[in-house]
Amino acid sequence: MKFWNTPLEGLIVLEPQVFEDDRGFFYESYNEKTFQTLGIDDRFVQDNHSGSKRWVLRGLHYQICHPQAKLVRVVTGEIFDVAVDIRRSSPTFGKWFGIILSAANRKQLYVPVGFAHGFLVLSEWAEVLYKTTDFYAPQCDRVIIWNDPSIGIDWPLNGHEPILSPKDARGALLENAEVFP
Repeated sequence: MKFWNTPLEGLIVLEPQVFEDDRGFFYESYNEKTFQTLGIDDRFVQDNHSGSKRWVLRGLHYQICHPQAKLVRVVTGEIFDVAVDIRRSSPTFGKWFGIILSAANRKQLYVPVGFAHGFLVLSEWAEVLYKTTDFYAPQCDRVIIWNDPSIGIDWPLNGHEPILSPKDARGALLENAEVFP
């Protein structure tokens, strides 16, 4: 598996080795031993699967108690995946990193605890799978507004309005959000 670190400490892009032939393909999307060699010792306890149409924007989500690291990949379609450093003591607090994840490129993003996460669907339809290191706890769920000017995410909306859930539309500004120390 190839990997590279992003400018935000702990946030890692992973690209599995894919074996393809005339029948199709095979790859390991997760192997505990391989991840441990990369310094990722997390124990994943839950898998989530979402499907969304074009221009749906989900996020920026995190859990303040029962925090979750995430391993994100796309199995159908294409998304613009984003992580925002919300660790107040981090030198990159409030900075973001975005990457295209797709069924075609098979890249994955490891999002450690201390980051808010979100994505925008770029294809007609996308299905996103992600592992988490803790269970969903609705009382701990938090949202930072997708268009917070202090973060300045350059979402590739191409003039379209994002489709948001009511919860995501009510997200807090980073300056008012409960974040990690």
